[in-house]
Amino acid sequence: MNISELGWSVSLGEAFRPYEEQGLIPARVVREERARYHLVTELGEVTAQVSGRLLHEACSREDLPATGDWVAVRLRAGEGTATIHAVLPRKSSFSRKVAGALTESQIAAANADTVFLVSGLDRDFNLRRIERYLTLAWNSGAAPVVLLNKADLCDDVEAKIAAVDALEQGVPVHAVSALKGWGMDALHPYLGAGKTVALLGSSGVGKSALVNCLLEEERLRTRAVRASDGRGRHTTTSRELILLPSGAAVIDSPGMRELQLWAGEESLADAFDDIEQLALGCRFRDCRHRREPGCAVHEALGSGALDPARYENYLELQRELRHLQKKQKEKARKAERRQDRQAKRDRRVLERIERDEGDRP
Repeated sequence: MNISELGWSVSLGEAFRPYEEQGLIPARVVREERARYHLVTELGEVTAQVSGRLLHEACSREDLPATGDWVAVRLRAGEGTATIHAVLPRKSSFSRKVAGALTESQIAAANADTVFLVSGLDRDFNLRRIERYLTLAWNSGAAPVVLLNKADLCDDVEAKIAAVDALEQGVPVHAVSALKGWGMDALHPYLGAGKTVALLGSSGVGKSALVNCLLEEERLRTRAVRASDGRGRHTTTSRELILLPSGAAVIDSPGMRELQLWAGEESLADAFDDIEQLALGCRFRDCRHRREPGCAVHEALGSGALDPARYENYLELQRELRHLQKKQKEKARKAERRQDRQAKRDRRVLERIERDEGDRP
């Protein structure tokens, strides 16, 4: 396989040059399963593990390979296996906070050109969730596109498109039906040869069905949503990069029932640009948009120009980001203290060695 078909570029070639001199070859991660990775190289598919050195030097999960990553590997001749020695620089990465109390990020997709944020036009349609996905998408470096799937189940498709379009001017919104094959032609511009698209969304929105429709074959298993509450059920269990007939690659991910933010305040500003623009009209620069006089945001809320639910979601995400930043600072301080303690221990050992050597005749 020619790796240019997988999205290899001139910039990646330049970044890879030092590893080429070491006898390594480039590969792309097509699937990750715990500590084992499935890669595609010009010589075929191999399974791989991370080298001990890379694992030791990794400061967080983000330093280890993820689906969509380009890596430098050394093949084991005749075994069909390899060792990953380095992760090449990413042009984009869609990250979220891992579930639970850990202050770490999890990369859902790496090196995507476009992120399809998939939402179902059924009982699980949720504008607030789309806002959350958009906040993370702006932080990824990839171009966000909203796909409203299951258009065959919706009687007011145009109204739903208008509601999503009002959230973020300039972000394309497409209504499709993977089951019926409706609207799929609108996705062709994003699926050119060598391009990578990541599919992200909650369980049950139809991501696997979309992949099957793009593949024109039933490769991925699909399941119906629960009739009792319209909620989705997991069918995809691991992230996987799949090549399409068009020459593009699509990264399918398990559904996300918990989407905790891992982003900066600038991403929130991008996702809620209308509120940020309103805030520029406030009388006071440090306006908190509570009860201050001359608050343009509250004037917009009072006149109906700003949706109260959207504003409340903005405040909630803002609080969540500030809490995340606080936890990140605490984690950094703890890491710094650990490094200081280790440095002191190392100095004491060195001083003891020097004293012992000085006492020798």
